[in-house]
Amino acid sequence: MISVSTRQLLRTVAMGQGLAAVICGTAITSQYLATDFHVNTPMFQSFLAYALLCLTYTTMLVFKRGDGNILQILRNKWWKYLLLSLVDVEANYTVVKAYQYTTLTSIQLLDCFVIPVLMILSWFFLKTRYRPLHYVSVCVCLLGVGAMVGADLLAGRDQGSTSNILLGDGLVLVSATLYAVSNVCQEYTVKNLSREEFLGMVGLFGTLISGIQLGIVEYKDVASVQWSWKIGLLFAAYALCLYTLYSCMPIVVKMTSATSVNLSLLTADLFGLFCGLFLFQYTFSGLYMVSLVVILVGFISFNVMPTTPADPADPASPVAWEEGSYDNPAPVCEDSTMKQEVGVKITSDDEEDKETTAEEEEERFQGLPGLPWTTGGRGECFVRHSTKM
Repeated sequence: MISVSTRQLLRTVAMGQGLAAVICGTAITSQYLATDFHVNTPMFQSFLAYALLCLTYTTMLVFKRGDGNILQILRNKWWKYLLLSLVDVEANYTVVKAYQYTTLTSIQLLDCFVIPVLMILSWFFLKTRYRPLHYVSVCVCLLGVGAMVGADLLAGRDQGSTSNILLGDGLVLVSATLYAVSNVCQEYTVKNLSREEFLGMVGLFGTLISGIQLGIVEYKDVASVQWSWKIGLLFAAYALCLYTLYSCMPIVVKMTSATSVNLSLLTADLFGLFCGLFLFQYTFSGLYMVSLVVILVGFISFNVMPTTPADPADPASPVAWEEGSYDNPAPVCEDSTMKQEVGVKITSDDEEDKETTAEEEEERFQGLPGLPWTTGGRGECFVRHSTKM
């Protein structure tokens, strides 16, 4: 019989690989648009996905009552979501732009920069604390990416441009940093506020920003598209895949973390390669299977042990899983000499005759076996439970 923790781990792995498969769908549709129809409109494709988010989740916020209503959110936090959406839009744009200047190998390697940046941002802003196993797991996943890049080189798939490698590599690093910022904000929002608020605001401002940028940088490319039902179907498939990614990713982030999700997404390129074996006649290499296994092993080991929040008393120190913390409370005894209460009570003569003095009570309890009694007073022992926030 599978334990609850094992089912949770299997569910996390399955959902993470589901997100990777959705990203694979966006890559395949973009590949078809670029190779078969010579259409290269990344901003227009992103605009379609943001518009779908706006139609669904922003509309939900419009009809929601109370503090979650769109008017209340815009009144208090509009500028925060504007900046977050700007970061998200430009992260998508810069990584696609990098393909015009550098190679696929460089993009695959440098795109992993998002993971250490995520861990650093999570440490400082989300107060997430990692165990040694988490660092080892990340290194294992990066070794898997190295095996994938090696397989690409052996198969002759070092595609892309070399017109300005330095600029292209810089764009990849900028994109990875922006993705890390966006994912950390997403994790904070879905864990402390709501998934609908995050998607509704990103959909609203993402549509506005991508629409403006589309009119500036891509209006000629969109106007030159020779529209057909096949091109329309590919655009719709891309938008639905990206919409599904945005809709489901907050669910997985809330279950695990943004770092864990990005580790699972490392297999997206491999899924694209496996599909390319049949669709685009890619050359197969055994290193691809090795890379897939290594990345999955690293991802599973990362999720075996959950990350821990920082100790509220010391933000710079991780929470130790010891007695007295979280689910393992330890008894804490306080001597009454450390904490005494002094009471003053005015009594009548009849009440004084009925009361038992402290000395008589002490003498009476000293004769009973098994009761800890000291001259300083009775020790007060209790269990202190700490609450997870």
